[in-house]
Parts: sequence; C-alpha cells; structure tokens
Amino acid sequence: MFENLQDRLGSILNGLTGRGALSESDVSAALREVRRALLEADVSLEVVRSFTDRVREKAVGAEILKSIKPGQMVVKIVHDELIEMLGGEGVGVDLHAAAPVVIMMVGLQGSGKTTTTAKIANRLTTREKKKVLMASLDTRRPAAQEQLRQLGAQANIDTLPVIAGQSPTDIAARAVQAAKLGGHDVVILDTAGRTHIDEPLMVEMADIKKKSNPHEILLVADSLTGQDAVNLARSFDERVGITGLVLTRMDGDGRGGAALSMRAVTGKPIKLIGVGERMGELEEFHPRRIADRILGMGDIISLVEKAAENIDAEKAAAMAAKMAKGKFDLNDLADQLRQMQKMGGMGGIMGLMPGMAGMKDKMAAAGLDDKLFGRQIAIIQSMTKAERANPDLLKHSRKKRIAAGSGTDAAAINKLLKMHRQMADMMKMMGGKGKGGMMKQMMGGLAGKMGLGGLGGIGGMPDLSNIDPKQLEALQKQAEAAGLGKPGGGMPGLGGGLPGGLPGLGGAKLPGLGGGFPGLPGLPKKK
Repeated sequence: MFENLQDRLGSILNGLTGRGALSESDVSAALREVRRALLEADVSLEVVRSFTDRVREKAVGAEILKSIKPGQMVVKIVHDELIEMLGGEGVGVDLHAAAPVVIMMVGLQGSGKTTTTAKIANRLTTREKKKVLMASLDTRRPAAQEQLRQLGAQANIDTLPVIAGQSPTDIAARAVQAAKLGGHDVVILDTAGRTHIDEPLMVEMADIKKKSNPHEILLVADSLTGQDAVNLARSFDERVGITGLVLTRMDGDGRGGAALSMRAVTGKPIKLIGVGERMGELEEFHPRRIADRILGMGDIISLVEKAAENIDAEKAAAMAAKMAKGKFDLNDLADQLRQMQKMGGMGGIMGLMPGMAGMKDKMAAAGLDDKLFGRQIAIIQSMTKAERANPDLLKHSRKKRIAAGSGTDAAAINKLLKMHRQMADMMKMMGGKGKGGMMKQMMGGLAGKMGLGGLGGIGGMPDLSNIDPKQLEALQKQAEAAGLGKPGGGMPGLGGGLPGGLPGLGGAKLPGLGGGFPGLPGLPKKK
C-alpha cells in the first residue's frame, strides 16, 4: 500500500542522515520534498500543511544531542509526527458495555462493509470467544442479505433470519431483541450503502442509531478512495457520529493517502484494516508499526505475530526432530515454502524487516518473486511420493515427466534440487554439533540478547507461544536504539527465527540478512 511513499520518503531522509550538519535551508528543502511526496500519495492538503508545519517547527528549534547527527534527529521528528498523525496508540474495538454490545457498520456501497462485518464477527468469535449475531439491514439489496447469511454459515456465526417487508429500523430492533434472548455477547448491524452520500441514507443511519443505541459505529472505507475519503469520513461523522474507522483493501497498490488523512481529519481512530479477501485477513491498526513501515524501518512485531498465526506448531516440532537427525526431504522443503507464502511471501516478509524495503527491486531483478514459490511447489507436487522422499531417484526421464506435469523445464528442476541439497547439507551440519546442535545456536541469536528466549524457534521457525507482547515492543525499541530501524540501516538476524536457510532460491544470490536466513550469502548491507 505505501510502497511509493516509502520509496520517496526513504530517499529524502537518507539524503539528510548522510550529512554532518544541517542548515535551516536544508530542512526546508527536505520538507518541500516530503510535502510533495505526501500530496502525490493522495494525502489531504490540509493534513499535509499541518504535518510539515509541525515538523519544521520542531526540526528548526531542535536541540541536537552530541551522539545524534542532525539528519537523524529530523528523521526521528518526522517519524514521531507520522505516528501522531496516524493516531498515537492503537485502539481496538470497544466491547466494554452491557451485553449485547451493538456495533453498527456504516459506509458507501462497494466499500466492503458486508465482508468486513463477517470478518469482525469471526475475529470476535475466535479471538475474544464472544457469541456474535450478525444482521443485514440492506433491504434494497437482497443479494447483500444473502451474502451475509452465507458468510455466517461459512464461519459458523449466527445471522438474523430475513423477514420480508421489514424496514431497516425494525430489523435493527429485532436483532437487538434476538441477541438478548439468544444470549449473544455482540450484535453487528450491517447497514445499507449508496454509491454516493445522499440525504435519505443519512436519515436512515440516524434512525437506526436512535433505535438500536450502538456502542460502536464503525465507518468502513476503501483505502483506494483517495482524497474523497476525507469528505466521506467528515460527512458520516457529522451526521451519524462515528466512533472509529475500518480501512479495507490495505493490501492493494493504492497510494495510502486515505489512511493518513481520515484519522487526522476526523480525530477518530483507525481500529482495523483489511489486508486480504479471506476471513482471517483483518488486522488491528497500530500507528507506530505503520509509521515504521512507511519510513522503511520494518515491523518486527507484526512479522513475529504473523509467524505465530501461520505456523503449525506440531509440524514445526516434527520438522525440528527430523532436522536434528540431519534429515530434510522435498516434502519438508515444500512445507517451508508454503509457510513463507502464508506469511506474505518474500516481498511481504522483506517489507516488515528493518532496512530491507529497498531489497524488493533487487529480488525482482534476480528473478526472486513470489511466483517462484508457486513454481517450486508445483514441481515438488508433480513428483511421486518416493521421489519426494529420495531426490536421488530423479534421473533424466523422471525430470522430463515432472517438467511436463509442472509446466516448467529441466533447468528449473535442477535449480530446485540444488537448493534442496544445499539446505539438506546445512541441516546435517546444524543437527550434528553438540547437544541441540548448531541449529539451536543459530535460533538463539538476537533473541537471547534481547531476553526473548521464546524466539529460539523450532524447525527453522520461531516458537512464539510464550512471548509477551511487551517483550515484542521491547525488541522493536531496542532494535531501533541499536540503529537497526533507521532507513538504510542494518537489520537484526532475528536469531534465525525465519525459515531456516533458503540458499539461493532459484539460483539467485541474496544477502545473508544478518543471519536471519542462514543460507543467503551475497550483497553487502545498504550504506
């Protein structure tokens, strides 16, 4: 979402940090570029003016510490103001009210309101262990009511049965009453939308609010909307009184201006962001983490949380046991590649690593895009069970058959086998050195230094079951203090906590990433 803005701000701030001293004219010139970058990212003009004025005021009068270069101080000020613009601290959905807690969803047609309603219900059911009832109030679009019913059936969440002829306000009252009788903790009202804001829509929203007395009114907005998002948010807030924002399609390739503008204009927190179409692809919005990503500082905490959600602990334990014996076949390699895909692929992981945002272009140039994982998994799936367990069986005739089955060629199969041999050799070396072996030492890495023993990891992936969120925050802050969070800075090895060793995927050479990917030797760190 923020790639263009990230690239622009990164190059501007890198130019400042490389200088020994800064004049007021240097700061002004840099802020002109920052202003231009934010406007190009579709951030509202009033928000950009306010942001650059605050940064200039603090930067020009800033007391520079002897241990910090002036340019680094400006980067810190920009970072802090960006966090402030995004809302300071993250705020979740508030459920502190008498049951059933009523959540009213509002927004324009096509913003993803119905899907988001189901995602929130699923999140509250699985994470908060709440009993949720969903109700569709969109009487003009029967398809929307049916969509919510199907999403409820898919996620095993209760939905209010549709009664023909009822008005939206009657449905709202019936939903609240049904939730009370059914012992539900939360009732979510999915209201109707329009293609644009009009008076009848606002009157209907006000009537529903009066009838159901919602504890939360969440405005669902498409993050690709751009500058219009500001007018949308302001209109709904003035007429209905929203308590928070939910931004959808944050995984898209838009410029991200809506996220930066809506919070600043309404003063209401962004509570959740949609990062995909699937039911579980809804995340809490953390201003500090988003600011870190925009400035190329990475987001270790989100990376670790994503790993925790996507790693199968039993599979990882079984793989660790195999690795300890020096065994690593093509089934294991396929599992590692699938886990990487679940975590967002190489591009997604790199985007969350401090100082690695600029590596995406080099990866693409080396042919190391996320399609590579799909091709390699297809090759492995085209093999027989015996071939996956014993790659030495793969002679010319078998390779020819596998190439035809996977839509690749013999060269791609040879690259995959070479990668597997390198990883298998490394696993043998790791598994054979002392109690716990070299594997355990590599998994310790940064985690031990940070006092995060839980990051030791199993099967090349971190064991995150016992990590306290406060420890994760401490990890992020200590990484920044060590200079690992600055644009262009180094990055921690994460104690080998990510998939253990991916030597030259597809034959490409990539940097060792500070040890986090043990088998990727190559380019020096960015200066």
